[in-house]
Amino acid sequence: MIVIQDTREQKPFTFEGIRPKPTIEIAPLRIGDYSLKGFEDKFPLERKSLVDLFGSLGKGRDRFEREFQQMSECEFAALVIEADWHTILRMPPVRSKMNPKSVYRTLVSWSIKYNVHIWACPNRAFAEKTTYLLLKKFWEVKK
Repeated sequence: MIVIQDTREQKPFTFEGIRPKPTIEIAPLRIGDYSLKGFEDKFPLERKSLVDLFGSLGKGRDRFEREFQQMSECEFAALVIEADWHTILRMPPVRSKMNPKSVYRTLVSWSIKYNVHIWACPNRAFAEKTTYLLLKKFWEVKK
């Protein structure tokens, strides 16, 4: 299993604590931040920090929705968030003007409309493990 990490990924996961550690190749991806070699157009996985999420649903909304539209054409697509729903709803980024309820409702709506699986994780480490597990399980089923 070779994990493809997009060249534009700004805070990449290292998968250091995961055994066996996956092989990571850095390459441009059309959509998403992570995928698997040979499945780049079938399985995109997008990673968002809390700040990124609110920014993407605020100023970057049109671009982010286009990304969801592109992900809907894939066999499986996922958004992994480095924050859980409680944090998203109760502790939004300080400078965000986005209403947390709007963020939540948009994600619920888009998950149905575009068939993108959304994983809200309690922290970055959990998000990294969830990302690895999604990649690993997809690989095991599809290889």
